[in-house]
Amino acid sequence: MMAFTCATKTKSVLTAGALSLLLASGAAVAQDMPGEGVTVVPLKSSIAEETFQTFLVMKALEDLGYDVEGIKELEPATAHLALAQGEGTFIAAHWDPLHTDFYKEAGGAEKLYREGVYSQGALQGYLIDKKTAEEYGITNIEQLKDPEIAKLFDNNGDGKADLTGCTPGWGCEQVIEHQMDAFDLRDTVTHNQGSYSAIIADTITRYENGEPILYYTWTPYWVSGVLVPGKDVSWLEVPFSSLPGARADVDTSLPDGKNYGFQANNQHIVANREFTNENPAAAKLFEIMKVSNNDISAQNLLMREGEDSEADIERHADAWIAGHQDQWNAWLEEARAAAQ
Repeated sequence: MMAFTCATKTKSVLTAGALSLLLASGAAVAQDMPGEGVTVVPLKSSIAEETFQTFLVMKALEDLGYDVEGIKELEPATAHLALAQGEGTFIAAHWDPLHTDFYKEAGGAEKLYREGVYSQGALQGYLIDKKTAEEYGITNIEQLKDPEIAKLFDNNGDGKADLTGCTPGWGCEQVIEHQMDAFDLRDTVTHNQGSYSAIIADTITRYENGEPILYYTWTPYWVSGVLVPGKDVSWLEVPFSSLPGARADVDTSLPDGKNYGFQANNQHIVANREFTNENPAAAKLFEIMKVSNNDISAQNLLMREGEDSEADIERHADAWIAGHQDQWNAWLEEARAAAQ
């Protein structure tokens, strides 16, 4: 009888120990993979060069256990609304303040989560080839009100300057259209819109043929690696600050006193607020992840040189992670800690 009792007690102790180990193992898995069982839907605009930074966020979420679907393409205004309505989870290229109106119209902080800065110090503006700038002393876009100056950039013989502009729906086209009126350029300048990659390719070809060029661009982006400001092309200033919508009274002057007509922007990861409330690990990740403008521009240039397939871009993202592994691991640990 005593032997039976001892054996029973021993078996109970072993069973309890095994259960304890099993529970501990399950808790460890939950801590390592706080996103397990949760689906994420990434959104991105039609700008292919935003894929790299989107992939980085996707891969970090996967490391936290989230089930990440493929990227869905929506232009910024629509993407912000989709996030607010829960039809998407995050975008990795919200430009602040360029997309401020989109953010507010979608419900602002009540519907969307925007904490931390993913990439900072992006510039935008108008540029012309340096040769023409120096030959005619052109430093300010207001000078294109002069029909003789405008004709220098006429590509189709209508007597007006042709400005390589911004794709409709991106946000930058609203600023350009507003400034066309504010700077009294309608009679002498045509804002050409369409697929940016196509019209900027044509602009570069004209530059390579020795023709004057006038175009809008932004950094980080590969264009400034091909047409290098200060070497190949020159930034044009604007006569005064003038922005549409909620930013009507904003001063666009930079710290060095230059005024290119656009505010310096930061890129943020913006997400559905309900999702981040329910997923503190993801919320923390969105807040702390960072990638430099230089790294984005370098990757974008690889795409320009032909490494532009989805597999290529994913390989670029994996290489970036491998080169920043300690920082990557630290982000994941901080995100996991936020879930506990």
